[in-house]
Amino acid sequence: MNAISPEGHAFCHPLREGEFAAGRQESVSPERLPTILVLDSLDINRRLLRAMLKTAPYRLIEARRATEALTILDREPVDLLILDLMMPEMSGADFCKAMKSSKKTQFTPILMLTSVQGIENEIVSIASGADEFLTKPLHPEVVRTRIRAMLRNKAAIDSLEEAESILFTLAQAVEKRDKYTGDHCERLAFYGVSLGRALGLGKGHLSALHRGGYLHDIGKVSVPDAILFKKGALTEAEWVIMRSHTTKGEEICKPMKSLASVLPIIRSHHERWDGSGYPDGLAGEEIPLLARILQIVDIYDALTTARPYKPALTHQEAQALLEEEVRRNWRDPELVPLFFECCSGLIPRPENSLGSSSIRESLERMNAQLLG
Repeated sequence: MNAISPEGHAFCHPLREGEFAAGRQESVSPERLPTILVLDSLDINRRLLRAMLKTAPYRLIEARRATEALTILDREPVDLLILDLMMPEMSGADFCKAMKSSKKTQFTPILMLTSVQGIENEIVSIASGADEFLTKPLHPEVVRTRIRAMLRNKAAIDSLEEAESILFTLAQAVEKRDKYTGDHCERLAFYGVSLGRALGLGKGHLSALHRGGYLHDIGKVSVPDAILFKKGALTEAEWVIMRSHTTKGEEICKPMKSLASVLPIIRSHHERWDGSGYPDGLAGEEIPLLARILQIVDIYDALTTARPYKPALTHQEAQALLEEEVRRNWRDPELVPLFFECCSGLIPRPENSLGSSSIRESLERMNAQLLG
């Protein structure tokens, strides 16, 4: 089977070496085609796959060695990886593990191929992160059907990620409306995860705290500036609108199933231990744990940040006020002292703000661990 020649297609620009356009989609630019990376050391195997996909609207990129494939994956987005279980530099299973452990490629679907018979190979491949497994000789229609299904799933995941990105952008836009809050959401994500780790919470809960730091006040997009930035005391009618940001935020994020674990934070981070909070009047451990965690770090950061209606409190003043609220039965009596105990080295001082390099580096490491 002859390789498809780049010169034979009227694309907007010529394909780079190692790339092939599967199918004759002359009106479509290569950037808009699903990109498939084929990693196989044998030329004949790559030629067979090109032949099977020659009528499909895909952009194929080839790599002979694992190092070449890693360079491609670092350089550009790939929608599907097809590789052989047996490779000279690195086994297919090890390559899968490397991809699934990276934030950039963890959701890239992987189709593993092998000519070695045996159920144990399929078990090893799937356990290492491969999404599908096929044994050679390959049936062309089976290959094409599997690839179509895998690309559909990848497109659905991309759509969810895009929707989540829009929500996070919206949440940050809400924060930027207030010049006084600065990096409020970033600090909350950092403190919330730090306190969650002190409690021994798992990665799923830590991820929810991280997201909750950014999304907890997203409902404030519905609060008018005249209320949100009012320097004097709010009227009762204005408080009704302000308090609604918790339920509005939940409504905004609820359609995203991937944010289900964040919804209790958004809705309940203004509840009080004695049941006098809002919106549901929950008391004690009825208040979701993650909401209680986020609440404490939210209050601390609000107290130590200057706002239109108040100056910033010192660390000692904020700690004394939170401890007073524990005595008034407003805050979780176990979480407040734990926060000051476990986060004492992270809490900003005049000489050690969150903007300092050491804290910033800690935040970046935390993000990499949670999202990578």
